[in-house]
Amino acid sequence: MSAVGRLYGLGIGPGDPELLTLKAHRILTSVPVIAYPTLENGKALARAIVADFIRPEQQEIPMPLPFSVQRSSQPYYDLGAEKIAAHLSAGRDVAVLCEGEPMLYGSFMYLFQRLAPRFPTEVVPGISSTFASAAMLGVPITFRNDVLSIMPATLEAEQLRDRLQGVDAAVIIKLGRHFTKVRDILGELGLLERALYIERATQPTQRIIPIQELNPEEATYWALILIPSQTQPR
Repeated sequence: MSAVGRLYGLGIGPGDPELLTLKAHRILTSVPVIAYPTLENGKALARAIVADFIRPEQQEIPMPLPFSVQRSSQPYYDLGAEKIAAHLSAGRDVAVLCEGEPMLYGSFMYLFQRLAPRFPTEVVPGISSTFASAAMLGVPITFRNDVLSIMPATLEAEQLRDRLQGVDAAVIIKLGRHFTKVRDILGELGLLERALYIERATQPTQRIIPIQELNPEEATYWALILIPSQTQPR
């Protein structure tokens, strides 16, 4: 019986190809099969980040995902996992591209749950947009004993308000259509002056805009709000 292939979850960072780790680059350029999520229109941000490193002879598995609140993405992950499993069962290694950090709100986690119990698996950490954003904004997130809270903007307003009260530092991700709700809560809690908005950190289309000047209609899912620490280091 032939050996099964190895599954890799590659964290490829927030968008700048030069932020790809040496290990992720080595695996990416050596595996026979590459898988990645796509929008239903075919756009694949994860692939676009590392497009210059992909070789013509490598097989590719695009995995369309709905990215819609109306439809569950889980059946799509089931289908993607089946396609990947077929290659792994045939002895071919597969690298799954995941923007940012695979184990921090990463799309790879859902494939990991489905495939790791059946196949040898290795996760390669990547730079999260959460932390890349702090570098792009030029602000330290935490000092000394500060506690950092990371939360999705998709939470209900009451949950967001509760979690943001008294925070040392916070990052609010997945803004999009939830921007106005988040902005209003930050205003209620007196956090608006500290809050910083950035979208598509490290990508060519990166934008940093004062929150009060941003048109809510322009807020993208690929944006976050950073509330840095106010601790004064001594």
